[in-house]
Amino acid sequence: MPPESGLFSVGAPIADTKAPPGPIGERWDVRRFNARLVNPANRRRLSVIVIGTGLAGGSAAATLGEGGYRVEVFCFQDTPRRAHSIAAQGGINAAKNYRNDGDSVMRLFYDTVKGGDFRARESNVHRLAQVSVDIIDQCVAQGVPFAREYGGLLDNRSFGGVQVSRTFYARGQTGQQLLLGAYQALERQVAAGTVRVHARHEMLDLIVVDGRARGVVVRNLVTGEVSAQFADAVVLATGGYGNAFYLSTNAVGCNATAIWRAHRRGALFANPCFTQIHPTCIPVSGEHQSKLTLMSESLRNDGRIWVPKLAGDGRAPADIPERERDYFLERRYPAFGNLVPRDVASRAAKNVCDEGRGVGPGGLGVYLDFADAIARLGRPVIAERYGNLFDMYRQITSEDPYRAPMRIYPAVHYTMGGLWVDYDLQSTIPGLFVIGEANFSDHGANRLGASALMQGLADGYFVLPSTLAHYLAAGPYPSVDETHPATRETLAAVRERITRLLAVGGRRTVDSFHKELGTILWDHCGMERTREGLTQAIAAVRALREEFWRDVTVPGSGEELNQSLERAGRVADFLELGELMCIDALHRDESCGCHFRAEHQTPDGEALRDDEHFAYVAAWEHTGGPPVLHKEQLAYEYVELKARSYK
Repeated sequence: MPPESGLFSVGAPIADTKAPPGPIGERWDVRRFNARLVNPANRRRLSVIVIGTGLAGGSAAATLGEGGYRVEVFCFQDTPRRAHSIAAQGGINAAKNYRNDGDSVMRLFYDTVKGGDFRARESNVHRLAQVSVDIIDQCVAQGVPFAREYGGLLDNRSFGGVQVSRTFYARGQTGQQLLLGAYQALERQVAAGTVRVHARHEMLDLIVVDGRARGVVVRNLVTGEVSAQFADAVVLATGGYGNAFYLSTNAVGCNATAIWRAHRRGALFANPCFTQIHPTCIPVSGEHQSKLTLMSESLRNDGRIWVPKLAGDGRAPADIPERERDYFLERRYPAFGNLVPRDVASRAAKNVCDEGRGVGPGGLGVYLDFADAIARLGRPVIAERYGNLFDMYRQITSEDPYRAPMRIYPAVHYTMGGLWVDYDLQSTIPGLFVIGEANFSDHGANRLGASALMQGLADGYFVLPSTLAHYLAAGPYPSVDETHPATRETLAAVRERITRLLAVGGRRTVDSFHKELGTILWDHCGMERTREGLTQAIAAVRALREEFWRDVTVPGSGEELNQSLERAGRVADFLELGELMCIDALHRDESCGCHFRAEHQTPDGEALRDDEHFAYVAAWEHTGGPPVLHKEQLAYEYVELKARSYK
């Protein structure tokens, strides 16, 4: 899409200057060695704010506290243990090669770059693969109860997009167990006095002084008090923005306000249109739902995905004989079968449902069938591997997956886009570091399963402590307090926005606006996008945003517990972010990974990239008007750019 459209303009290119040159396997070691260090005695004089207590934020805060820095941690939940990382089910990748099946750091690196459809930085991805082997040792030392084989070795299973078993897991509760490990490490530092946790506080803006991030404005969600908090550096670990779609697998409280406020203060936002649709979700059951429930990708190890061969076949699954079933992933992708990447599996499921072969209410579902696995391995083995997931499915649907196939359908899950960061995980605002799903750095246009937990813990435990120290070594920075003009301006802006939200006095609820936004994004910026649909979506989002500020109703006041006010602020940000997502999707005139433009596909319906024109990271600058696009060109020295195939 040409910038002459008036939707955006093109600015100066951007580049990551922090990754050192030389062999890719040595770059992280070189960067760590060249990074400046902070004397242990001086660390006590340096302060860091961490926003978010999931795997990335919790591990970062614990590690920084262990190092002796003064750390202030903020989360909007009532305890750090309720961070959304706790919902992750299937596992965490690491290139340990315990199965002796050909895995290695290089193969994990290659699989991740390929899985992201060649839209991620090689340096960042290789570092992630290197660090992965240390994460498992760290977590085992913390007591994380990974599954083990009979002989005592840690067990592994496969996830989509790979042909090796590298995923470590704790039944279907891997995120919970990893988060409890990070939480215990965090609480140890709380007891030691290096970390203070502020629960039920939400970041509403970033304080930037002389071009550097020096603090945040937060609101106490219980009392309504708005206050400024200061530090030498700020770390955002607030997760992704999938809830812009309203229905997603994310917890209802997950939001984009922290990163969007930072974006409005000058941090570039990268690849906002890269939203992952997960193929293994319990289908929508009605208008009453506020979120969707994920069934772990690990289930695709033993479950077989199929639909009837004939459109409109309404028979019960047990009444459909094998010869009349279409195991469409196994048929189309024989090399990977049911373990193709999430974007590939999601589009394939959508296609068969569009053909009228979907199952369940509305025909929006496919079967995930364990009959073969139960017959081959026995019910006790399947129960041991997936029992809690089967129980969860039965409780939600009142259907027994041991007796009948699960019904699944794709849903919004993870966002690969996020704030732009360099190799040091620093944004375009000095002193503002962004880790985990909140940044864009490691997954390109599609995240392979079991890589989110890997990235969060890699960033928090191993990467940030080195790169942040390099920045802090130039500190302490000049003192900042409430009297500073930048603080007064930011506090005033936050309070004015709260007052404005409360004063609209309209007729429509916040949730009604959120639902309508989600429908627009799902229909036009979801699994399949078109130029016409995205153009319509941009106009529709703009009109909806104008209506929001004319007709939203936010009862109550700002000086109390007011969840309507909380949601209103978050939805207002989603209404701005949603437009940028659609502009980014419209400008990227190619198909890659999760970004599937119907105009650009191969004869057999696969994504058709345009490496000549779009092999770059799209980093967007906020201007208050049409955004400015800054391109970071991607160079591939160690992975050959070629058409992605899982056949």
